[in-house]
Amino acid sequence: MSNHLFDAIRKGIRPEASFIETAPGQRWTYGDMLALSARFAGALTKLGVKPGDRVAVQVEKSPEALMLYLACVRAGAVYLPLNTAYTLAELDYFIGDAEPRLVVCAPGAKEGLQSIAVPKGAVVETMDDNGGGSLIDLARSEPDSFDDVSRGADDLAAILYTSGTTGRSKGAMLSHDNLLSNAATLRDYWRFTSDDKLIHALPIFHTHGLFVASNVILLAGASMVFLPKFDAEQVLALMPKATCMMGVPTFYVRLIQSSALTKERTANMRLFISGSAPLLAETHRQFEAMTGHRILERYGMTETNMNTSNPYEGERVAGTVGFPLPGVSLRVSDPEDGKPVPDGETGMIEVSGPNVFKGYWRMPEKTAAEFRADGFFITGDLGMVDKAGYVHIVGRGKDLVISGGYNIYPKEVETEIDQLPGVFESAVIGVPHPDFGEGVTAVVVRKPGETVEEKDILAALQERLARYKQPKRVIFVPDLPRNTMGKVQKNVLRETYGKLFEPVS
Repeated sequence: MSNHLFDAIRKGIRPEASFIETAPGQRWTYGDMLALSARFAGALTKLGVKPGDRVAVQVEKSPEALMLYLACVRAGAVYLPLNTAYTLAELDYFIGDAEPRLVVCAPGAKEGLQSIAVPKGAVVETMDDNGGGSLIDLARSEPDSFDDVSRGADDLAAILYTSGTTGRSKGAMLSHDNLLSNAATLRDYWRFTSDDKLIHALPIFHTHGLFVASNVILLAGASMVFLPKFDAEQVLALMPKATCMMGVPTFYVRLIQSSALTKERTANMRLFISGSAPLLAETHRQFEAMTGHRILERYGMTETNMNTSNPYEGERVAGTVGFPLPGVSLRVSDPEDGKPVPDGETGMIEVSGPNVFKGYWRMPEKTAAEFRADGFFITGDLGMVDKAGYVHIVGRGKDLVISGGYNIYPKEVETEIDQLPGVFESAVIGVPHPDFGEGVTAVVVRKPGETVEEKDILAALQERLARYKQPKRVIFVPDLPRNTMGKVQKNVLRETYGKLFEPVS
């Protein structure tokens, strides 16, 4: 039977070749990957997972967790990764909306998740980051071969929830060919081969670490050092034996703070890639001065995977995200009437190509509203194309905040703050931050006579929001700025507090 994505992975690998290494020295070959993903696929089938069923996964990063993703592809299931920082209150919505057949979580979270998932018809199994858990126990008794379920190019492979700019979180439906076509393009564009070894320090519940990094390595038959998280000293120690790294701007900010980052240390590396948030031009310049390497920036979204990239050969221009990838069409349009604007003028970025998702899960009206009649997806990002053809991201529509590579919908944070004692109203904005791209900042108006402080609000939000959504600072003001229609002018707030996170000279 033909399984569109996994068949392509099989073609590019040698069973004896190294696939994953860990810092402590564990090693998985591609043959091990085939065997373990087969066992997991068998376990999924035994648990009643059928083709098209969703499998929701909230576990710590581990090689086994990546094998579970591949098992879902092989079993014809729809993989639904969930941020490990999500609280039970947040998970309740995702599980209720996606209606997964199976939920996989850390052992310590099983009781809480069962209270949410079981009433919605899901089975809950566990997996830890040390090779243990009930799902792994089930997989041990399964054979190390599996007849992959037939899946075509348009069949769903994954759903990733993305914070939009209006309403509730939306599940972006990604097909087998959305993932395969983009990974194959990136493999070729960035010159990945079986000789490459990637330093993988990204999370795998996010499109960057899961679909960009992991799928590109799989299609190239290359290997990776799989780190649980980013640690600058550990990454620097690995560079002499690696060839490439994919990261977010925070990684590079941390690295340039180390005197160990030198031309000699990075001599074996051929490529450093950055994305998920804007990279400051100063970081770009400092990194090149210390290493001789120019970081390659690219631009993508949960809904589209990667859209553009600075060239592998040719000028990598700081502050830009390069050119549309092969097979991807990009245009900049007037946000009001949708008509194309000339090069050099700012407008709404729209894209089309095999990488663009199939729509939002169970939201046909929202899906229709985000696409033009000719099939171009309206990204919500404001940008422009310069005379040389480089794409510049100059802002985002509707106040979406991107901090540390994660999308944050301000209304969600504002709703939680507005419910707190002593708070009259709030406005949440993104302010330039040297480490995170943007720092979540809450501007709050107290109720008359109240004395609520910054520490009170931050403490109250710890149990209500995932950590990356929590404000870095809370500012108190007498009133929020408004226009004549009564709408809060967040652009004024961003201008007022634009230097909040700049170092004091």
